[in-house]
Amino acid sequence: MANRVAVILVVGLDERLIAHAPRIRAFANAGRVTTLRPTLPAVTCSAQASMLTGLPPREHGVVGNGWFNREQNEVQFWKQSNALVSGEKVWETARRRDPSVTCANLFWWFNMYSSVDVSVTPRPIYKADGRKIPDIYTQPANWRDELQERLGRFPLFQFWGPGASIASSKWITEAALLTRQRFDPTLSLIYLPHLDYPLQKYGPDAPCIPAEVAAVDALVGRLLDDCAETGARPIIVSEYAIEAVSRPVALNRVLRGEGWLRVREEDGGELLDAGASDAFAVVDHQVAHVYVRQAELVQRVSDRLSREPGVARVLDRAAQREYGIDHDRAGELVAIAEPGAWFCYPYWEDDRRAPDFARTVDIHRKPGYDPCELFLDPRIRFPKAAIGWRLLKRKLGMRTLMDVIPLDPGLVKGTHGHVDTAAGNRPVMITDTGVTVGTSDSTNTAPSEDVRGTILQAMRL
Repeated sequence: MANRVAVILVVGLDERLIAHAPRIRAFANAGRVTTLRPTLPAVTCSAQASMLTGLPPREHGVVGNGWFNREQNEVQFWKQSNALVSGEKVWETARRRDPSVTCANLFWWFNMYSSVDVSVTPRPIYKADGRKIPDIYTQPANWRDELQERLGRFPLFQFWGPGASIASSKWITEAALLTRQRFDPTLSLIYLPHLDYPLQKYGPDAPCIPAEVAAVDALVGRLLDDCAETGARPIIVSEYAIEAVSRPVALNRVLRGEGWLRVREEDGGELLDAGASDAFAVVDHQVAHVYVRQAELVQRVSDRLSREPGVARVLDRAAQREYGIDHDRAGELVAIAEPGAWFCYPYWEDDRRAPDFARTVDIHRKPGYDPCELFLDPRIRFPKAAIGWRLLKRKLGMRTLMDVIPLDPGLVKGTHGHVDTAAGNRPVMITDTGVTVGTSDSTNTAPSEDVRGTILQAMRL
């Protein structure tokens, strides 16, 4: 029979931060720490897909947190269907080897309509009047009501946005413990996002970071204690490490300046018209997929972006093969930022022409990842009053925008995405000494795809 295993994903954890985490440090000192070489791009969805399938993006198809759907001519970010991920997932392999294996997925991405036995993932209710109500999706369906009856509604506005805090990771921890008690899964996948917020807002060297690490470490400690009580084998892992940044690069403004990107005017604002553009970028932290409509234009676009300060390299299809990212969903070009730089999504040239959603938390309509959503606009003198007034109008049945997000990418102090990070600033996997990491080299480094094999080895499958 397979061993029980709990995989605890602590977002942003690297070797340096372990020093501020006494429970994680004790587990590491008694076990084994392996440095991970993340897949490109080193972002949430791609990294998790590689960890769970053991495949690079060229095979599992998850080339980022979002990409351009060429059939629909739409940029699509943060989709949740597990059918978007090709390849056999680790729980499917485990179940094939031992039919008694069960799996619970607590907030790892692509968690909807998957073959796990228990899933819990954020799924807000979007009302026609513009309200966004916190909620979750679960399988089995009735577990949603039981969890929220015991824990309260999932704190969606502490999971992402300017109110993001340890509250969401606490809720997920409690949900994981309740799920273990109720379903006793063989494999548990548990996602603790907290460090993503302060590391991006303030940077990895900010004075507040040790306390933030200690806060999530306490949650990890609860999960480690539960593993000890139930005989489950813990694995602690991170998808990427976050580095300090100070240079936002607006690739879409560069492409617009060359006449390749087109916009459509709607009610005084500008929308990226992706289907009509000769070239545009879907930006994702330090990596951007650049979609070029005409083959004869690809080299010109590559040459122009290569000259832009902050761009380290531009990969054509041949170069993409070196990184394992040459999938049909990928852009004709993939741009990689220099250390200290990152790619922001704005394509408008005058903030007065920004679309209305630019100043809101809207992860689905923005044609790129926007870490400015972690901030309140510093120009708002009384932010609590401003938010309260907008919430009151919504309760009164009035439509109103929660337009409190700044447009200044210079506020962001940390990010991730490229894979050439400095020593000590790399993701890690921590196991007990009884677990062997398949292909770790003389520097105790392994590709993130090896997480899958390590999980199976820990399960003795």
